[in-house]
Amino acid sequence: MEGSNQTKVTEFIIVGFPNTQKINKFLFFLLLLIYLFTIVGNLLVFTVIRTDPRLYTPMYFFVSVLSFLEVWYTATTIPKMLSNLLSEKKRISFAGCLLQTYFFHALGASECYLLTAMAYDRYLAICDPLRYPSIMNPKTCAKLATGCWICGFMCPVSEVILVSRLPFCGPNKIEHIFCDFPPLLSLACTDTSINVLVDFAVNAFIILVTFLFIMISYIRIIHSVLKIRTAEGRKKAFSTCASHLIVVFLFFGSIIFMYVRLKTSYSLDYDRAFAVIYAVLTPLVNPIIYSLRNKEILKAIRRRIQLKSSVRSPLH
Repeated sequence: MEGSNQTKVTEFIIVGFPNTQKINKFLFFLLLLIYLFTIVGNLLVFTVIRTDPRLYTPMYFFVSVLSFLEVWYTATTIPKMLSNLLSEKKRISFAGCLLQTYFFHALGASECYLLTAMAYDRYLAICDPLRYPSIMNPKTCAKLATGCWICGFMCPVSEVILVSRLPFCGPNKIEHIFCDFPPLLSLACTDTSINVLVDFAVNAFIILVTFLFIMISYIRIIHSVLKIRTAEGRKKAFSTCASHLIVVFLFFGSIIFMYVRLKTSYSLDYDRAFAVIYAVLTPLVNPIIYSLRNKEILKAIRRRIQLKSSVRSPLH
């Protein structure tokens, strides 16, 4: 009865950032402010695009889908992070930890595919403008967006199933700011080399393949843009891609470091820092990048504000 001396772990303790007890309340209000801004900003971009007929184009359609995705992406981790900052126990059930990990990776993978679809849209618009309207019609855009979500939600299934079958009988402290595969695997009471290999293969395929497709698209875009004779034309073409590229490098730069590696030991401080970038900061800057850098969205927001003001104003 060797297994009788082992206690099965039914819940985990999320350590978060250690040695921050004195500033936890400050961190709570800072994170809450960031979360509220992220939710309001992304919902504003989504609502404006979906309700303004002038923005019914493939490019803005994908931006609205990305904004909608970011709302759910942040909802998988930040609310629990907020409660942990005010709670001494910082507990999460085993099932809850697996669900958080699954949805975080599913939505993250969906974002990788969606950013790839957005790069493909820009490639067609700039490199093949004559065929662009017929190829990127509303039906094709809807199919691409749906495919991104379906593929994203299928990707982490094998990883979650493998982790759910691992025995957890020792330490239950997750040295991270939320539940994730690497810190979970480090707590298992058995060899996790298969899990690490599967985790690496799945993440490498999703992240590196999508990033490669995005880079190929932009290499071709840059090549085409440089052929444009007028400086005004080149500037206009580059401006439509700049926002997307900023998001791509910010998001992919952090997740490549975090997930494309074949090892079980890792630098906890670096992992926490990069987790903040792709789980908190990227969803925060998306509405800023896509609204403040985009004249059409800014105009649509102004039109919406003016419309509401005229409706509320009393009749004279």
